[in-house]
Amino acid sequence: MAEALTDLSSFSFVLAVPNLDASASYFRDALGFRLDWPDGIGWKLATRGGVRVMIGHCPDAMPPSATGDHSYFGYVHVTNADALHEELVARGAIILQPPADKPHGMREFLVGTPDGHRMMFGQDLSNRTAVAE
Repeated sequence: MAEALTDLSSFSFVLAVPNLDASASYFRDALGFRLDWPDGIGWKLATRGGVRVMIGHCPDAMPPSATGDHSYFGYVHVTNADALHEELVARGAIILQPPADKPHGMREFLVGTPDGHRMMFGQDLSNRTAVAE
């Protein structure tokens, strides 16, 4: 069957940040992303696996911390939340909430950025047995 014209595939998150170099360094050093546009003017692209974060230099934008719950920019599915959490802690990431099992069947933890953005990582608990084996 042919794919419908309205089907969606990969996506990227887009973040406005006041200090492009500092934010890109955090994604690289603390979150383990690769910088694919290292010489970009006004933009950097951070990638890890299938996740892409386009980081734009916007020094006059409202800080994410001022948006409250709207500072969440993404939910990323992972195969092993505990292992990723351990890695990110060792890298010095800003962990806002440690891994915890949630009633909706996910094991989640919350990561922040120096600018105040928040990103949730979640593991489907129905896959937990397969990961542990």
